[in-house]
Amino acid sequence: MQDEYRTVARAGVHETEVNRSRFLCALAPAATEQEAQDFIATVRKEHADASHNCWAYVIGADASVQKASDDGEPGGTAGVPMLQMLLRRDMRYVVAVVTRYFGGVKLGAGGLIRAYGGAVGEALDTLGTRTRRRFRLATVTVDHQRAGKLENDLRTGGREVRDVRYGEAVTIDIALPDADVDAFRAWLADATAGTARFEPGGEAYGDA
Repeated sequence: MQDEYRTVARAGVHETEVNRSRFLCALAPAATEQEAQDFIATVRKEHADASHNCWAYVIGADASVQKASDDGEPGGTAGVPMLQMLLRRDMRYVVAVVTRYFGGVKLGAGGLIRAYGGAVGEALDTLGTRTRRRFRLATVTVDHQRAGKLENDLRTGGREVRDVRYGEAVTIDIALPDADVDAFRAWLADATAGTARFEPGGEAYGDA
């Protein structure tokens, strides 16, 4: 797994105009290829009267899925430059759809490449990006007497507390950067006089 990746901060639309043609770039986070395709379908339906709805998406922290479409524009002048812009900005789990309303002036291949790639770049600048980092999920089990202070110490120390469950003992689900696991074990033993149990789990991504 990649240690971190960047994605778009939120879904949104940014419009630019090039030689009287309108270019509307819709961006959205997409956890799966199906989510990306559903978003494309929604935009195409919304702008069914547009000249073109070109798209590109990158799925996977390692960019394992990359797809693009020119939607009727000359080959390689729309979807590919959009995809290249996403990759150049190290974007992952993201889908972009650029809707073009033709304004009567032909842009030529170079003009189209600049317009479609530029629309994605401007949209990313406007909507913003965020970094997601890989975390180790873990469970800490502690007695009721120490649980309140431990939970408070975790939160004030900037640790991500995902869930707290009360039973015979108290179970606290946390997420840690992989590099911090050994130091955290030592801190936990010290903070609870060795009474807490630490169980590492799987991996997940969270905001850095």
